[in-house]
Amino acid sequence: MYRTHTCGELRPAHVGQRVTLAGWVDTYRDHSGVLFVDLRDRYGKTQVVFSPEKGEGLMAVAKMLRPEYVVAVTGTVVRRPEGTENPKLATGEIELRAEEVRILNKSLTPPFHPSAKDLPGEEVRLKYRYIDLRRPEMQETLILRHRMIKIMRDYFDALGFIEVETPMLGKSTPEGARDYLVPSRIQPGCFYALPQSPQLYKQILMVAGFDRYVQIARCFRDEDLRADRQPEFTQLDLEMSFVEAEDVMAVVDGLIARLAKELLGLEVSLPLPRMTYDEAMERFGHDAPDLRFGMELVDVSELAAATESAVFRQAVATGGKVRGMTAPGASAVLTRKNLDELTEYVVHDFGVKGLSWIKVESDGQLVGPAAKFFEGDFRSRLLERMQAGPGDIMFFVADRKDQAGKALYGLRRRLGAELKLYDPSKMHFSWVVEFPMFEFDETEGRWVAMHHPFTSPRLKDIPLLDTDPGACRAQAYDLVINGYEAGGGTIRIHDQELQQKVFGILGMDAATAKERFGFLLDALQYGAPPHGGIALGVDRLVMLFSGRDNIRDCIAFPKTQRAVDLMTGAPSPVDPKQLRELGIRLM
Repeated sequence: MYRTHTCGELRPAHVGQRVTLAGWVDTYRDHSGVLFVDLRDRYGKTQVVFSPEKGEGLMAVAKMLRPEYVVAVTGTVVRRPEGTENPKLATGEIELRAEEVRILNKSLTPPFHPSAKDLPGEEVRLKYRYIDLRRPEMQETLILRHRMIKIMRDYFDALGFIEVETPMLGKSTPEGARDYLVPSRIQPGCFYALPQSPQLYKQILMVAGFDRYVQIARCFRDEDLRADRQPEFTQLDLEMSFVEAEDVMAVVDGLIARLAKELLGLEVSLPLPRMTYDEAMERFGHDAPDLRFGMELVDVSELAAATESAVFRQAVATGGKVRGMTAPGASAVLTRKNLDELTEYVVHDFGVKGLSWIKVESDGQLVGPAAKFFEGDFRSRLLERMQAGPGDIMFFVADRKDQAGKALYGLRRRLGAELKLYDPSKMHFSWVVEFPMFEFDETEGRWVAMHHPFTSPRLKDIPLLDTDPGACRAQAYDLVINGYEAGGGTIRIHDQELQQKVFGILGMDAATAKERFGFLLDALQYGAPPHGGIALGVDRLVMLFSGRDNIRDCIAFPKTQRAVDLMTGAPSPVDPKQLRELGIRLM
Protein backbone atom coordinates (compact mmCIF):
# COMPACT_ATOMS: atom_id res chain seq x y z
CA MET A 1 0.00 0.00 0.00
CA TYR A 2 1.47 3.33 -1.07
CA ARG A 3 -0.43 5.33 1.57
CA THR A 4 -3.07 5.05 4.24
CA HIS A 5 -3.63 8.81 4.62
CA THR A 6 -2.88 12.00 2.70
CA CYS A 7 -0.36 14.59 3.80
CA GLY A 8 -3.07 17.01 4.87
CA GLU A 9 -5.21 14.55 6.82
CA LEU A 10 -3.51 13.74 10.12
CA ARG A 11 -4.69 15.42 13.35
CA PRO A 12 -4.25 14.86 17.11
CA ALA A 13 -7.01 12.24 16.88
CA HIS A 14 -4.58 10.07 14.89
CA VAL A 15 -1.89 10.12 17.62
CA GLY A 16 -0.62 6.60 18.29
CA GLN A 17 -1.69 5.24 14.90
CA ARG A 18 0.77 3.64 12.51
CA VAL A 19 0.23 5.20 9.08
CA THR A 20 1.86 5.46 5.66
CA LEU A 21 2.14 8.73 3.76
CA ALA A 22 3.30 9.26 0.17
CA GLY A 23 4.25 12.49 -1.53
CA TRP A 24 7.03 14.86 -2.53
CA VAL A 25 9.89 16.02 -0.32
CA ASP A 26 9.15 19.69 0.19
CA THR A 27 11.89 20.74 2.64
CA TYR A 28 14.76 18.88 4.28
CA ARG A 29 16.44 19.97 7.55
CA ASP A 30 19.22 18.34 9.60
CA HIS A 31 19.13 19.25 13.31
CA SER A 32 22.07 17.60 15.07
CA GLY A 33 21.59 14.34 13.21
CA VAL A 34 17.80 14.29 13.47
CA LEU A 35 16.31 14.84 10.01
CA PHE A 36 13.07 16.78 9.52
CA VAL A 37 11.29 16.43 6.19
CA ASP A 38 8.09 18.19 5.17
CA LEU A 39 6.22 15.74 2.96
CA ARG A 40 3.79 17.37 0.52
CA ASP A 41 0.88 16.31 -1.67
CA ARG A 42 -2.06 18.32 -2.96
CA TYR A 43 -3.91 17.90 0.34
CA GLY A 44 -1.24 19.54 2.52
CA LYS A 45 2.03 18.93 4.34
CA THR A 46 3.10 16.72 7.21
CA GLN A 47 6.35 16.95 9.13
CA VAL A 48 8.23 13.65 9.16
CA VAL A 49 11.01 13.05 11.72
CA PHE A 50 13.88 10.61 11.04
CA SER A 51 15.73 9.77 14.26
CA PRO A 52 19.01 7.77 14.53
CA GLU A 53 17.45 5.58 17.23
CA LYS A 54 15.28 3.98 14.52
CA GLY A 55 18.32 2.40 12.92
CA GLU A 56 21.19 3.11 10.58
CA GLY A 57 19.43 1.66 7.54
CA LEU A 58 16.53 4.10 7.88
CA MET A 59 18.90 7.04 8.33
CA ALA A 60 21.02 6.01 5.35
CA VAL A 61 18.00 6.20 3.06
CA ALA A 62 16.73 9.40 4.72
CA LYS A 63 20.06 11.12 4.09
CA MET A 64 19.66 10.39 0.37
CA LEU A 65 16.43 12.40 0.17
CA ARG A 66 16.40 15.64 -1.81
CA PRO A 67 13.69 18.18 -2.72
CA GLU A 68 10.99 16.77 -5.03
CA TYR A 69 11.93 13.14 -4.47
CA VAL A 70 8.78 11.01 -4.36
CA VAL A 71 8.74 8.87 -1.22
CA ALA A 72 6.51 6.70 0.94
CA VAL A 73 7.04 6.87 4.71
CA THR A 74 5.57 4.60 7.36
CA GLY A 75 5.63 5.55 11.01
CA THR A 76 3.70 6.49 14.13
CA VAL A 77 1.76 9.71 14.58
CA VAL A 78 2.84 11.67 17.68
CA ARG A 79 2.11 15.09 19.10
CA ARG A 80 4.74 17.70 18.48
CA PRO A 81 6.65 18.78 21.57
CA GLU A 82 5.02 21.71 23.33
CA GLY A 83 6.09 25.01 21.79
CA THR A 84 7.01 23.49 18.41
CA GLU A 85 3.50 23.39 16.94
CA ASN A 86 3.02 25.09 13.56
CA PRO A 87 -0.31 26.97 13.47
CA LYS A 88 0.18 27.70 9.74
CA LEU A 89 -0.33 24.02 8.91
CA ALA A 90 -3.54 22.06 9.37
CA THR A 91 -1.29 19.18 10.48
CA GLY A 92 0.82 21.48 12.64
CA GLU A 93 -0.01 19.81 15.98
CA ILE A 94 1.41 16.42 15.03
CA GLU A 95 4.38 14.83 13.28
CA LEU A 96 5.17 11.42 11.87
CA ARG A 97 8.02 9.50 13.54
CA ALA A 98 9.41 7.54 10.59
CA GLU A 99 10.08 3.82 10.87
CA GLU A 100 10.31 2.90 7.18
CA VAL A 101 10.97 4.93 4.04
CA ARG A 102 10.90 4.01 0.36
CA ILE A 103 12.18 6.21 -2.45
CA LEU A 104 9.55 5.79 -5.16
CA ASN A 105 11.30 8.08 -7.62
CA LYS A 106 14.18 10.52 -7.65
CA SER A 107 14.15 14.05 -9.05
CA LEU A 108 16.68 16.22 -10.76
CA THR A 109 17.26 19.54 -9.06
CA PRO A 110 14.15 21.47 -10.15
CA PRO A 111 14.55 24.83 -11.94
CA PHE A 112 12.55 26.38 -9.09
CA HIS A 113 11.03 25.11 -5.88
CA PRO A 114 7.23 24.83 -5.67
CA SER A 115 7.26 26.40 -2.18
CA ALA A 116 9.60 29.27 -3.07
CA LYS A 117 8.33 32.82 -2.65
CA ASP A 118 10.59 34.20 -5.37
CA LEU A 119 9.55 32.61 -8.65
CA PRO A 120 11.33 32.73 -12.01
CA GLY A 121 9.85 34.43 -15.06
CA GLU A 122 6.68 33.08 -16.59
CA GLU A 123 8.54 31.44 -19.50
CA VAL A 124 10.41 29.17 -17.09
CA ARG A 125 7.22 28.38 -15.21
CA LEU A 126 5.40 27.49 -18.44
CA LYS A 127 8.27 25.35 -19.74
CA TYR A 128 8.31 23.35 -16.50
CA ARG A 129 4.57 23.49 -16.01
CA TYR A 130 4.53 20.17 -14.13
CA ILE A 131 6.71 21.81 -11.46
CA ASP A 132 4.66 25.01 -11.48
CA LEU A 133 1.45 23.04 -11.00
CA ARG A 134 2.85 21.58 -7.78
CA ARG A 135 2.67 25.01 -6.18
CA PRO A 136 -0.16 25.21 -3.63
CA GLU A 137 -1.44 28.46 -5.18
CA MET A 138 -1.80 26.82 -8.59
CA GLN A 139 -3.47 23.75 -7.16
CA GLU A 140 -5.89 25.88 -5.14
CA THR A 141 -6.85 27.79 -8.30
CA LEU A 142 -7.49 24.64 -10.31
CA ILE A 143 -9.46 23.14 -7.43
CA LEU A 144 -11.57 26.32 -7.36
CA ARG A 145 -12.07 25.90 -11.11
CA HIS A 146 -13.26 22.33 -10.56
CA ARG A 147 -15.66 23.43 -7.83
CA MET A 148 -16.98 26.27 -9.99
CA ILE A 149 -17.77 23.96 -12.91
CA LYS A 150 -19.38 21.44 -10.54
CA ILE A 151 -21.63 24.19 -9.12
CA MET A 152 -22.53 25.31 -12.64
CA ARG A 153 -23.55 21.82 -13.71
CA ASP A 154 -25.60 21.21 -10.57
CA TYR A 155 -27.30 24.61 -10.85
CA PHE A 156 -28.38 24.16 -14.46
CA ASP A 157 -29.39 20.55 -13.98
CA ALA A 158 -31.78 21.65 -11.22
CA LEU A 159 -33.30 24.20 -13.63
CA GLY A 160 -34.00 21.59 -16.30
CA PHE A 161 -31.12 22.38 -18.67
CA ILE A 162 -29.72 19.54 -20.78
CA GLU A 163 -25.98 19.38 -21.47
CA VAL A 164 -25.35 18.66 -25.15
CA GLU A 165 -21.91 18.38 -26.76
CA THR A 166 -21.54 20.20 -30.07
CA PRO A 167 -18.97 19.39 -32.81
CA MET A 168 -15.33 20.45 -32.65
CA LEU A 169 -15.02 20.10 -36.44
CA GLY A 170 -17.43 22.52 -38.08
CA LYS A 171 -17.85 24.86 -41.02
CA SER A 172 -15.70 27.97 -41.36
CA THR A 173 -17.84 31.11 -41.17
CA PRO A 174 -15.40 34.03 -41.57
CA GLU A 175 -17.41 36.65 -39.68
CA GLY A 176 -15.70 37.82 -36.49
CA ALA A 177 -12.43 36.48 -35.13
CA ARG A 178 -10.09 34.41 -37.30
CA ASP A 179 -10.82 30.66 -37.41
CA TYR A 180 -8.40 27.87 -36.64
CA LEU A 181 -8.62 25.66 -39.74
CA VAL A 182 -8.25 21.86 -39.90
CA PRO A 183 -7.54 20.34 -43.34
CA SER A 184 -9.60 17.35 -44.46
CA ARG A 185 -7.68 14.34 -45.78
CA ILE A 186 -10.85 12.74 -47.13
CA GLN A 187 -11.99 15.90 -48.95
CA PRO A 188 -8.78 17.41 -50.40
CA GLY A 189 -8.77 21.21 -50.50
CA CYS A 190 -11.56 21.46 -47.92
CA PHE A 191 -11.21 22.51 -44.31
CA TYR A 192 -13.04 22.25 -41.04
CA ALA A 193 -12.94 25.11 -38.56
CA LEU A 194 -12.56 24.69 -34.81
CA PRO A 195 -15.51 26.42 -33.10
CA GLN A 196 -15.15 30.01 -31.97
CA SER A 197 -18.28 29.25 -29.97
CA PRO A 198 -21.19 26.80 -30.34
CA GLN A 199 -23.41 29.72 -31.40
CA LEU A 200 -25.02 28.21 -34.48
CA TYR A 201 -25.33 24.73 -33.05
CA LYS A 202 -27.11 25.92 -29.93
CA GLN A 203 -29.56 27.90 -32.05
CA ILE A 204 -30.22 24.72 -34.05
CA LEU A 205 -30.85 22.91 -30.75
CA MET A 206 -33.55 25.46 -29.94
CA VAL A 207 -35.16 24.87 -33.34
CA ALA A 208 -34.95 21.14 -32.49
CA GLY A 209 -37.07 21.76 -29.40
CA PHE A 210 -34.57 21.14 -26.60
CA ASP A 211 -35.72 24.37 -24.92
CA ARG A 212 -32.88 24.63 -22.38
CA TYR A 213 -29.33 23.74 -23.43
CA VAL A 214 -26.08 24.15 -21.50
CA GLN A 215 -22.48 23.10 -22.17
CA ILE A 216 -19.02 23.59 -20.74
CA ALA A 217 -17.65 24.25 -24.22
CA ARG A 218 -14.11 24.45 -25.57
CA CYS A 219 -13.69 27.32 -28.03
CA PHE A 220 -10.87 28.49 -30.31
CA ARG A 221 -10.00 31.88 -31.80
CA ASP A 222 -6.88 32.72 -33.77
CA GLU A 223 -6.47 36.27 -32.46
CA ASP A 224 -3.85 38.44 -30.79
CA LEU A 225 -3.47 37.50 -27.14
CA ARG A 226 -3.20 39.38 -23.85
CA ALA A 227 -3.22 38.59 -20.13
CA ASP A 228 -6.94 37.75 -20.07
CA ARG A 229 -7.21 35.99 -23.45
CA GLN A 230 -6.11 32.59 -24.82
CA PRO A 231 -6.32 30.92 -28.27
CA GLU A 232 -8.28 28.04 -26.72
CA PHE A 233 -10.63 28.75 -23.86
CA THR A 234 -13.65 27.41 -22.02
CA GLN A 235 -17.15 28.85 -22.02
CA LEU A 236 -20.23 28.17 -20.01
CA ASP A 237 -22.61 28.21 -22.94
CA LEU A 238 -26.39 28.21 -22.57
CA GLU A 239 -29.48 28.82 -24.65
CA MET A 240 -33.20 29.05 -23.79
CA SER A 241 -36.40 29.09 -25.82
CA PHE A 242 -39.43 31.35 -25.32
CA VAL A 243 -37.47 33.93 -23.33
CA GLU A 244 -36.71 37.63 -23.29
CA ALA A 245 -33.45 39.25 -22.18
CA GLU A 246 -34.58 39.57 -18.56
CA ASP A 247 -35.28 35.83 -18.39
CA VAL A 248 -31.73 34.96 -19.43
CA MET A 249 -30.20 37.53 -17.09
CA ALA A 250 -32.31 36.27 -14.19
CA VAL A 251 -30.94 32.73 -14.67
CA VAL A 252 -27.37 34.05 -14.70
CA ASP A 253 -28.12 36.27 -11.67
CA GLY A 254 -28.98 33.13 -9.72
CA LEU A 255 -25.81 31.38 -10.87
CA ILE A 256 -23.60 34.31 -9.85
CA ALA A 257 -25.26 34.51 -6.43
CA ARG A 258 -24.66 30.79 -5.89
CA LEU A 259 -21.02 30.93 -7.03
CA ALA A 260 -20.34 33.94 -4.80
CA LYS A 261 -21.97 32.24 -1.82
CA GLU A 262 -20.37 28.81 -2.18
CA LEU A 263 -16.91 29.87 -3.38
CA LEU A 264 -16.37 33.16 -1.57
CA GLY A 265 -18.96 33.25 1.21
CA LEU A 266 -20.48 36.42 -0.26
CA GLU A 267 -24.17 37.33 -0.22
CA VAL A 268 -25.17 39.00 -3.51
CA SER A 269 -28.36 41.04 -3.76
CA LEU A 270 -30.51 40.23 -6.77
CA PRO A 271 -31.31 41.29 -9.37
CA LEU A 272 -27.82 42.47 -10.29
CA PRO A 273 -27.78 46.18 -11.20
CA ARG A 274 -28.31 47.15 -14.84
CA MET A 275 -26.72 50.00 -16.81
CA THR A 276 -27.28 50.90 -20.45
CA TYR A 277 -24.38 50.94 -22.88
CA ASP A 278 -24.84 54.68 -23.47
CA GLU A 279 -24.74 55.38 -19.73
CA ALA A 280 -21.59 53.27 -19.27
CA MET A 281 -19.80 55.05 -22.11
CA GLU A 282 -20.84 58.46 -20.81
CA ARG A 283 -19.93 57.85 -17.15
CA PHE A 284 -16.88 55.60 -17.57
CA GLY A 285 -15.75 55.68 -21.22
CA HIS A 286 -16.06 51.90 -21.55
CA ASP A 287 -18.74 49.23 -21.78
CA ALA A 288 -17.23 47.15 -18.94
CA PRO A 289 -16.68 49.66 -16.12
CA ASP A 290 -15.22 48.77 -12.74
CA LEU A 291 -17.90 49.94 -10.32
CA ARG A 292 -15.97 49.28 -7.12
CA PHE A 293 -14.97 52.95 -7.01
CA GLY A 294 -16.06 56.33 -8.35
CA MET A 295 -13.93 58.67 -10.49
CA GLU A 296 -16.65 59.03 -13.11
CA LEU A 297 -15.98 60.93 -16.32
CA VAL A 298 -17.26 64.48 -16.64
CA ASP A 299 -17.87 66.47 -19.83
CA VAL A 300 -16.43 69.98 -19.40
CA SER A 301 -16.43 70.87 -23.10
CA GLU A 302 -18.67 73.92 -22.80
CA LEU A 303 -16.68 75.38 -19.92
CA ALA A 304 -13.27 74.53 -21.42
CA ALA A 305 -14.19 75.97 -24.82
CA ALA A 306 -14.90 79.35 -23.16
CA THR A 307 -11.37 79.57 -21.71
CA GLU A 308 -8.24 80.87 -23.45
CA SER A 309 -6.84 77.35 -23.93
CA ALA A 310 -6.17 76.89 -27.65
CA VAL A 311 -6.05 73.09 -27.20
CA PHE A 312 -9.44 72.92 -25.52
CA ARG A 313 -11.07 75.38 -27.87
CA GLN A 314 -9.78 73.68 -31.01
CA ALA A 315 -10.88 70.24 -29.84
CA VAL A 316 -14.43 71.43 -29.28
CA ALA A 317 -14.49 73.50 -32.47
CA THR A 318 -13.60 70.41 -34.53
CA GLY A 319 -16.37 68.30 -33.02
CA GLY A 320 -14.37 66.78 -30.17
CA LYS A 321 -14.90 66.88 -26.43
CA VAL A 322 -12.98 67.87 -23.32
CA ARG A 323 -13.62 65.11 -20.80
CA GLY A 324 -12.18 64.85 -17.33
CA MET A 325 -12.22 63.03 -14.02
CA THR A 326 -11.15 63.75 -10.46
CA ALA A 327 -8.69 61.52 -8.59
CA PRO A 328 -9.44 61.91 -4.86
CA GLY A 329 -6.44 62.52 -2.61
CA ALA A 330 -4.01 62.06 -5.48
CA SER A 331 -1.92 65.17 -4.67
CA ALA A 332 -0.39 63.46 -1.66
CA VAL A 333 0.57 60.39 -3.67
CA LEU A 334 1.48 61.42 -7.23
CA THR A 335 4.73 63.29 -7.87
CA ARG A 336 5.49 65.35 -10.95
CA LYS A 337 7.42 62.36 -12.28
CA ASN A 338 4.35 60.17 -11.78
CA LEU A 339 2.19 62.69 -13.65
CA ASP A 340 4.64 62.75 -16.55
CA GLU A 341 4.54 58.94 -16.66
CA LEU A 342 0.73 58.99 -16.71
CA THR A 343 0.80 61.47 -19.57
CA GLU A 344 3.14 59.24 -21.56
CA TYR A 345 0.91 56.26 -20.76
CA VAL A 346 -2.31 57.73 -22.16
CA VAL A 347 -0.55 59.21 -25.20
CA HIS A 348 1.32 56.02 -26.06
CA ASP A 349 -1.37 53.45 -25.22
CA PHE A 350 -4.50 55.31 -26.34
CA GLY A 351 -3.27 57.62 -29.10
CA VAL A 352 -4.56 60.89 -27.66
CA LYS A 353 -2.62 64.12 -28.10
CA GLY A 354 -1.97 64.73 -24.43
CA LEU A 355 -3.15 64.77 -20.82
CA SER A 356 -3.84 67.94 -18.82
CA TRP A 357 -3.92 67.95 -15.04
CA ILE A 358 -4.71 70.44 -12.30
CA LYS A 359 -4.00 69.98 -8.58
CA VAL A 360 -6.28 71.47 -5.95
CA GLU A 361 -4.10 72.84 -3.13
CA SER A 362 -5.08 72.79 0.55
CA ASP A 363 -6.19 76.42 0.29
CA GLY A 364 -8.31 75.67 -2.77
CA GLN A 365 -5.93 77.23 -5.29
CA LEU A 366 -5.31 75.47 -8.60
CA VAL A 367 -1.82 74.40 -9.66
CA GLY A 368 -0.73 72.78 -12.90
CA PRO A 369 -0.16 73.36 -16.61
CA ALA A 370 -3.83 74.07 -17.32
CA ALA A 371 -4.58 75.96 -14.07
CA LYS A 372 -4.02 79.39 -15.65
CA PHE A 373 -7.06 78.90 -17.88
CA PHE A 374 -9.40 78.44 -14.91
CA GLU A 375 -9.17 81.59 -12.82
CA GLY A 376 -11.89 83.63 -11.19
CA ASP A 377 -15.38 82.41 -12.05
CA PHE A 378 -13.92 79.65 -14.22
CA ARG A 379 -12.20 78.18 -11.14
CA SER A 380 -15.36 77.87 -9.03
CA ARG A 381 -17.37 76.54 -11.94
CA LEU A 382 -14.70 73.91 -12.71
CA LEU A 383 -14.45 72.74 -9.10
CA GLU A 384 -18.21 72.42 -8.88
CA ARG A 385 -18.45 70.58 -12.19
CA MET A 386 -15.62 68.20 -11.30
CA GLN A 387 -16.67 67.78 -7.65
CA ALA A 388 -13.04 68.41 -6.71
CA GLY A 389 -11.62 69.58 -3.39
CA PRO A 390 -8.28 70.15 -1.62
CA GLY A 391 -5.82 67.32 -2.23
CA ASP A 392 -7.49 66.12 -5.43
CA ILE A 393 -6.09 66.11 -8.96
CA MET A 394 -8.27 66.75 -12.00
CA PHE A 395 -7.29 65.12 -15.30
CA PHE A 396 -8.50 66.19 -18.76
CA VAL A 397 -8.27 64.83 -22.29
CA ALA A 398 -9.30 66.88 -25.34
CA ASP A 399 -10.00 64.66 -28.34
CA ARG A 400 -12.79 62.81 -30.10
CA LYS A 401 -15.40 61.81 -27.55
CA ASP A 402 -14.75 58.08 -27.85
CA GLN A 403 -10.98 58.52 -27.91
CA ALA A 404 -11.00 60.74 -24.83
CA GLY A 405 -13.24 58.22 -23.11
CA LYS A 406 -10.89 55.32 -23.85
CA ALA A 407 -7.88 57.24 -22.56
CA LEU A 408 -9.60 58.30 -19.34
CA TYR A 409 -10.97 54.78 -18.86
CA GLY A 410 -7.43 53.38 -18.99
CA LEU A 411 -6.17 56.11 -16.67
CA ARG A 412 -9.07 55.55 -14.26
CA ARG A 413 -8.35 51.82 -14.13
CA ARG A 414 -4.66 52.41 -13.44
CA LEU A 415 -5.21 55.09 -10.80
CA GLY A 416 -7.91 53.08 -9.09
CA ALA A 417 -5.31 50.40 -8.34
CA GLU A 418 -2.36 52.71 -7.65
CA LEU A 419 -4.34 54.99 -5.32
CA LYS A 420 -5.95 51.98 -3.60
CA LEU A 421 -9.44 53.34 -4.18
CA TYR A 422 -11.07 49.93 -3.72
CA ASP A 423 -10.66 46.72 -1.78
CA PRO A 424 -9.25 44.18 -4.27
CA SER A 425 -10.93 41.35 -2.35
CA LYS A 426 -14.38 42.82 -3.04
CA MET A 427 -16.49 41.73 -6.00
CA HIS A 428 -18.95 43.85 -7.98
CA PHE A 429 -21.35 42.27 -10.45
CA SER A 430 -23.54 44.19 -12.90
CA TRP A 431 -25.09 44.10 -16.37
CA VAL A 432 -24.59 46.44 -19.31
CA VAL A 433 -27.57 46.33 -21.68
CA GLU A 434 -28.94 47.89 -24.87
CA PHE A 435 -25.79 47.83 -26.94
CA PRO A 436 -25.76 49.29 -30.45
CA MET A 437 -26.74 46.71 -33.02
CA PHE A 438 -23.92 47.76 -35.37
CA GLU A 439 -20.73 49.78 -35.43
CA PHE A 440 -19.17 51.27 -38.55
CA ASP A 441 -15.80 49.89 -39.61
CA GLU A 442 -13.92 52.83 -41.16
CA THR A 443 -11.26 50.51 -42.62
CA GLU A 444 -13.72 48.27 -44.47
CA GLY A 445 -16.26 51.03 -45.03
CA ARG A 446 -19.23 48.97 -43.84
CA TRP A 447 -21.37 48.12 -40.85
CA VAL A 448 -20.22 45.24 -38.63
CA ALA A 449 -22.12 43.50 -35.84
CA MET A 450 -21.36 44.79 -32.34
CA HIS A 451 -21.93 41.27 -30.93
CA HIS A 452 -22.60 38.81 -33.77
CA PRO A 453 -24.80 38.68 -36.89
CA PHE A 454 -27.51 36.61 -35.20
CA THR A 455 -28.40 39.23 -32.57
CA SER A 456 -31.98 40.47 -32.60
CA PRO A 457 -32.69 44.20 -32.59
CA ARG A 458 -35.13 45.63 -30.08
CA LEU A 459 -38.58 45.20 -31.57
CA LYS A 460 -39.24 48.94 -31.58
CA ASP A 461 -35.94 49.51 -33.44
CA ILE A 462 -36.62 47.13 -36.34
CA PRO A 463 -37.82 50.02 -38.61
CA LEU A 464 -34.40 51.67 -38.09
CA LEU A 465 -32.76 48.83 -40.00
CA ASP A 466 -34.06 50.47 -43.19
CA THR A 467 -33.41 54.09 -42.23
CA ASP A 468 -30.63 54.42 -39.65
CA PRO A 469 -28.82 51.18 -38.68
CA GLY A 470 -26.41 53.09 -36.43
CA ALA A 471 -29.29 54.13 -34.16
CA CYS A 472 -30.63 50.59 -33.82
CA ARG A 473 -30.20 49.00 -30.39
CA ALA A 474 -29.73 45.27 -29.86
CA GLN A 475 -31.30 42.90 -27.38
CA ALA A 476 -27.82 42.33 -25.96
CA TYR A 477 -26.44 42.11 -22.43
CA ASP A 478 -22.96 41.74 -20.98
CA LEU A 479 -22.11 40.54 -17.48
CA VAL A 480 -19.41 42.78 -15.96
CA ILE A 481 -17.33 41.79 -12.93
CA ASN A 482 -14.75 44.19 -11.47
CA GLY A 483 -14.27 45.95 -14.80
CA TYR A 484 -14.01 42.78 -16.91
CA GLU A 485 -16.53 41.48 -19.40
CA ALA A 486 -17.25 38.07 -17.87
CA GLY A 487 -19.84 37.05 -20.43
CA GLY A 488 -22.04 38.28 -23.22
CA GLY A 489 -25.36 37.23 -24.62
CA THR A 490 -28.22 38.26 -26.85
CA ILE A 491 -31.74 37.39 -27.86
CA ARG A 492 -31.35 35.78 -31.29
CA ILE A 493 -33.12 36.44 -34.55
CA HIS A 494 -35.64 33.62 -35.07
CA ASP A 495 -37.22 35.00 -38.25
CA GLN A 496 -35.53 34.08 -41.54
CA GLU A 497 -36.47 37.32 -43.33
CA LEU A 498 -35.16 39.50 -40.50
CA GLN A 499 -31.93 37.49 -40.45
CA GLN A 500 -31.51 38.02 -44.21
CA LYS A 501 -32.03 41.77 -43.73
CA VAL A 502 -29.35 41.94 -41.04
CA PHE A 503 -26.96 40.00 -43.26
CA GLY A 504 -27.63 42.58 -45.98
CA ILE A 505 -26.75 45.49 -43.69
CA LEU A 506 -23.50 43.70 -42.89
CA GLY A 507 -22.68 43.65 -46.62
CA MET A 508 -23.47 39.97 -47.09
CA ASP A 509 -25.54 39.27 -50.20
CA ALA A 510 -28.08 36.46 -50.37
CA ALA A 511 -25.72 34.07 -52.18
CA THR A 512 -22.92 34.58 -49.64
CA ALA A 513 -25.33 34.24 -46.73
CA LYS A 514 -26.68 31.02 -48.21
CA GLU A 515 -23.19 29.60 -48.72
CA ARG A 516 -22.03 30.45 -45.17
CA PHE A 517 -25.18 30.07 -43.12
CA GLY A 518 -27.63 28.22 -45.35
CA PHE A 519 -28.28 25.50 -42.77
CA LEU A 520 -29.31 28.12 -40.20
CA LEU A 521 -31.49 30.05 -42.64
CA ASP A 522 -33.17 26.79 -43.63
CA ALA A 523 -33.74 25.83 -39.98
CA LEU A 524 -35.34 29.20 -39.21
CA GLN A 525 -38.07 28.34 -41.73
CA TYR A 526 -39.10 25.20 -39.85
CA GLY A 527 -40.73 26.60 -36.74
CA ALA A 528 -37.89 28.31 -34.91
CA PRO A 529 -39.02 29.52 -31.47
CA PRO A 530 -37.99 32.86 -29.95
CA HIS A 531 -34.73 32.12 -28.16
CA GLY A 532 -31.69 33.66 -26.57
CA GLY A 533 -28.70 32.82 -24.45
CA ILE A 534 -25.32 33.79 -23.19
CA ALA A 535 -21.74 32.55 -22.92
CA LEU A 536 -19.66 33.14 -19.78
CA GLY A 537 -15.87 32.85 -19.89
CA VAL A 538 -14.99 30.11 -17.40
CA ASP A 539 -11.26 30.93 -17.42
CA ARG A 540 -11.99 34.60 -16.75
CA LEU A 541 -14.49 33.76 -14.01
CA VAL A 542 -11.86 31.63 -12.30
CA MET A 543 -9.37 34.49 -12.60
CA LEU A 544 -11.82 36.95 -11.01
CA PHE A 545 -13.04 34.63 -8.25
CA SER A 546 -9.48 33.61 -7.33
CA GLY A 547 -8.26 37.23 -7.25
CA ARG A 548 -5.65 36.68 -9.95
CA ASP A 549 -4.77 39.08 -12.77
CA ASN A 550 -3.47 36.61 -15.36
CA ILE A 551 -5.77 34.10 -17.04
CA ARG A 552 -2.84 31.76 -17.76
CA ASP A 553 -2.64 31.01 -14.02
CA CYS A 554 -6.20 29.66 -14.20
CA ILE A 555 -5.61 27.14 -17.01
CA ALA A 556 -3.64 23.95 -16.48
CA PHE A 557 -1.68 24.10 -19.74
CA PRO A 558 -1.95 27.57 -21.30
CA LYS A 559 -0.24 29.18 -24.27
CA THR A 560 2.01 32.23 -24.20
CA GLN A 561 1.02 35.57 -25.75
CA ARG A 562 2.51 34.21 -28.98
CA ALA A 563 0.19 31.17 -28.78
CA VAL A 564 3.07 28.78 -27.97
CA ASP A 565 2.99 25.86 -25.53
CA LEU A 566 6.49 26.12 -24.05
CA MET A 567 6.23 22.74 -22.34
CA THR A 568 5.42 20.63 -25.42
CA GLY A 569 6.81 22.96 -28.09
CA ALA A 570 3.50 23.30 -29.93
CA PRO A 571 2.99 24.48 -32.60
CA SER A 572 5.74 22.58 -34.37
CA PRO A 573 6.66 21.40 -37.88
CA VAL A 574 5.12 18.11 -38.99
CA ASP A 575 6.36 15.21 -41.06
CA PRO A 576 6.26 16.02 -44.83
CA LYS A 577 4.35 12.76 -45.31
CA GLN A 578 1.47 14.17 -43.25
CA LEU A 579 1.34 17.25 -45.47
CA ARG A 580 1.36 15.16 -48.64
CA GLU A 581 -1.57 13.12 -47.33
CA LEU A 582 -3.47 16.36 -46.79
CA GLY A 583 -2.56 17.81 -50.18
CA ILE A 584 -0.72 20.73 -48.58
CA ARG A 585 2.53 22.28 -49.76
CA LEU A 586 4.33 24.87 -47.60
CA MET A 587 5.21 28.12 -49.36
